[in-house]
Amino acid sequence: MLTRDAAREWISRWDRQQEGYVPEREERFTALIDAVEALGRPDPLVVDLGCGPGSLSIRLLERLPRATVVAVDADPLLLGLGRAAHPGLRFVSADLRTPGWSGSLGLDRPADAVVSTTALHWISAADLPKTYAELAAVLRPGGLLLNGDNLETDDATPALARLERALHEREAGRRFAGRRPENWRQWWDAVAADPAFDDLHAARATAGADHHGSESPLLSQHVGALRDAGFTEIGPLWQRGHDRLLCAVRG
Repeated sequence: MLTRDAAREWISRWDRQQEGYVPEREERFTALIDAVEALGRPDPLVVDLGCGPGSLSIRLLERLPRATVVAVDADPLLLGLGRAAHPGLRFVSADLRTPGWSGSLGLDRPADAVVSTTALHWISAADLPKTYAELAAVLRPGGLLLNGDNLETDDATPALARLERALHEREAGRRFAGRRPENWRQWWDAVAADPAFDDLHAARATAGADHHGSESPLLSQHVGALRDAGFTEIGPLWQRGHDRLLCAVRG
């Protein structure tokens, strides 16, 4: 059985391995939550897409305890981990690539913000327009999409794109001084060896939730899909190298 304390330990380990890929992860979280807070509502309704075990969602609630956060993911193991660690947080199982996914959110009003970090790169460029169109339908006019991810610009500014990645690698080198945290595969291998996850692993296999490589659409593809979905103002609120917090305002 997966206990609350054990789940929190695994999530702490998850956060450390994620930082190996995103050294400025906490700074990105802070900028994103600042933007939600700047909307001016003490009780915003926020949807967290690709929430994993709830790392961003729980930070949102720590800053804005009156917020309503709906945490969405397709991976049964990560959802199970989050539910065990944070029983007061609402998790929803949904695949953003499946039309109609927003119907499972059970919202009683349009969302003030839809947020995501290091998750939407799993969606292909072909699927992005459909995902963003459905996402726009759950947001109120003036509501925000906030997407923190490594968003590349090789199609438009290849020299700058190389420099952005170089900045990222240098920051990682300073942060970890040659001792990077365990990687994605090592974390999943360690979870697979823990019998407390046997049932969740079985559910994961049944759901076909295993990842087979990142799609990583370009920044321009995200911007184009957002514009087509009715977002009127689109641009980065925060950036370090190719790590960006892309913001889009629902028209």
